[in-house]
Amino acid sequence: MINNDKYLELLTYLTKMEKAVLAFSGGVDSTFLLMAAKEALGNKLKAVTMQTPYIPKWEINEAKELARKLGVCHEVIAAPIIAEIKNNPQNRCYFCKKAIFRMITKIAADEGYPYIIEGTNFDDLGDYRPGLQALSELAVKSPLLDCKLTKDEIRNLSHELGLSTWNKPPYACLLTRIPYGSELKPEDFEKIEQAEIYLMKLAFRGARVRCHNNLARIEINRQDRNKLFDEKRLDEIAGALKEIGFDYVTLDLEGYRMGSFNETIRGTKNGQ
Repeated sequence: MINNDKYLELLTYLTKMEKAVLAFSGGVDSTFLLMAAKEALGNKLKAVTMQTPYIPKWEINEAKELARKLGVCHEVIAAPIIAEIKNNPQNRCYFCKKAIFRMITKIAADEGYPYIIEGTNFDDLGDYRPGLQALSELAVKSPLLDCKLTKDEIRNLSHELGLSTWNKPPYACLLTRIPYGSELKPEDFEKIEQAEIYLMKLAFRGARVRCHNNLARIEINRQDRNKLFDEKRLDEIAGALKEIGFDYVTLDLEGYRMGSFNETIRGTKNGQ
């Protein structure tokens, strides 16, 4: 067991629940929480992963493998694009989380789990996250937030626990690649996912492809931008993304910023 005050506090918090369903994405935070919950609750824990058109398929597969390795009961539930978010409103996260966690609430009630937990961390309070309101309305618990665990602490503890996700780049659902107010189309999500997988294979970790209809706007981590200053590589990337289905391919000169579409919302700079 790790001798860390916040981790021990987290285990105590979880143990008191006795039984819980965890909303599991396979990201840094939810994997760390899954590990801690498994230690605290043993077989009285179930992980549920939502599969939607705007969650990359590779993330679903990673979540399945992580749950298998940790020996946790795991279920993947399909969910559609709900009517409330079809035009990608600014508060889409509220409607999305409300719909998804209602589905998880039904599973928990049907199978006798008194608690639902998820992986919001203490640093998330500084982001633009309308989905937090939905969690509060549905009485979903956020143990990492309640125990004031920050992202850096979660990564460090994940490393100590031997979790492969400890240095995983931050990812967010593909809704964050579409401008607010734009119609959501499954074919756009397919293009975005393929384009980002292509960039990952070129070792651009955490790259984003923002989709403006038929134009792709690539965001690369600032420290990696110099890797693009090569005409041959630029031509190869442009050609690959056009083959995927984009008509125009551009590079955002500012590089990757978390939630760059949120810059269009006055007073907010953070997000996904």
